[in-house]
Amino acid sequence: MAAPQAQHDSDDGMDEFMDKFKTERYKNAFSEKNWEEEFDNIPMFMKKAPEEIDPKKHPELACLQAIIHDEDRPPEEQAKSLKDEGNVFFKEKDYKKAVVCYTAGLQKKCGDQDLNTVLLTNRAAAHFHLGNMRSALNDATAAKKIKPDHLKALIRGAQSCIELRNFAEAIQWCDEGLKAHPTDKKLMELRGAADKHKRAADRDARKAKLKEKKLHGEKEALLAAIKDRGIKLLQSAKPRQRGSDSEDEDEDSSAAMSQLNLDGLSSQEATGAQVFLDEQGSLHWPVLFLYPEHQQTDFISAFCENNCFIDHLAVMFGEELPPWDVDRKYHPQNLQLYFEDEEKETLYQVNPETPLLKVLQHKRCFVKAGTPSFIVLVKGSPFWKQFLTGRKIRGL
Repeated sequence: MAAPQAQHDSDDGMDEFMDKFKTERYKNAFSEKNWEEEFDNIPMFMKKAPEEIDPKKHPELACLQAIIHDEDRPPEEQAKSLKDEGNVFFKEKDYKKAVVCYTAGLQKKCGDQDLNTVLLTNRAAAHFHLGNMRSALNDATAAKKIKPDHLKALIRGAQSCIELRNFAEAIQWCDEGLKAHPTDKKLMELRGAADKHKRAADRDARKAKLKEKKLHGEKEALLAAIKDRGIKLLQSAKPRQRGSDSEDEDEDSSAAMSQLNLDGLSSQEATGAQVFLDEQGSLHWPVLFLYPEHQQTDFISAFCENNCFIDHLAVMFGEELPPWDVDRKYHPQNLQLYFEDEEKETLYQVNPETPLLKVLQHKRCFVKAGTPSFIVLVKGSPFWKQFLTGRKIRGL
C-alpha cells in the first residue's frame, strides 16, 4: 500500500506544480528582446568563444574546458580535444589561438600518426593565413614525412612555396602530389600557377643579367674614355693628402679609377646627373658653377667636353639676368672663372673661350664626386678683390 500512496503523492505534487506553472510567469524565460543574447551564452549556440572563460559567467564552458584539458585522460584524447578546439578557433578566423591549440596537441606526443599529421597540416594552414609562410612550409614538410601522400600537406606545401617565390620547389611539391592524386584540381591549378611564375621569374632574371652586362660594358667604356683623356678623378669621401709628387697624384688617380663605378660618378651636389659618353664618343659632364658673392649656384647637367665656357655663360647671363643679381653686373664679358686646387690652396684662372676638356686635362684639375666645379666672380668688383686677396692665382 505504501507504493501506491507514494505514487499518489507524487501525482498530487505534479498537479500542484503544473497548476502553479500555468498561473505564474517563468522568471528566466527568453524574450523577444534577449533571446539572441541568451542563446549566445549556451556553448552549443555560441558564435564566438569569449577571450577568457569566467566560471561564474560561463559555468558550462568552464566545465567543458576542464574536460578538454583533463591531464588524466590518454594523450590521444587530449590531442584530439585540442585539435577540435583549434578547429573552432580556425573557423572563427582566430588563427593565433588555433596555432596555440594545435601546438599544444602536438606536444602531447601521442602515438596516433594520423592525428599528428592532421595537427601539423592544420597548424600549417593557420600559419599560412597569418602570413608565416616559412612556418607553414615547415609544418607541411613535417606532415609529409609522416604521410607522404597526405593531400592537404602537399597542397599547403605548394602554396607556401609559391608565396615564398620558390617556384621550382612548388612545382616539385605539385608533381609529388599528382603522382598520388593525379586528378586533384587544386594541385593541377597550383602547378600551373607555379610554372607561370617560374617562367616569368626566369625571364626577369635573364633581362636583369643582360641589363647588368650592358651597364658593365658602358661603365668600362666610360672609364676608359676618362682615363684615355688623362682626366683625374677624386672621391669626395676621401680627402687628398698634401704633397706634390706626381707619383702620388698618379696613385691617387689610379685608386679612384679602380674604385669608381657609375654611382660614384653621380653628382652629390645637385640633381644626381652623371657623366656619360654619347654615340659620337664625346663626354658630357655635370658641371657646377659657384657664385660665392651671393652664395648661389648654377648646375649644368650635360656640359659637352668640346663646348667652351662662354657658350653656357652667354645663355645663363644673356638677356635675362638671375634675380639675385640685383646690381645687374653679371654679364659674360665681366666674368672670371677659376677652379681650385685645394691641396696647394691655389686658384687657376680659366679663359671662358677654353673648351671644358682642356681644363679637365690640366695637371692640377681634379674632378670630385663626378662633378667639375668652377668659381665665378665679377672682375673688378669689391668682392672680387677681397676674395682673391691672399690667395695664389695662376693661369692655365
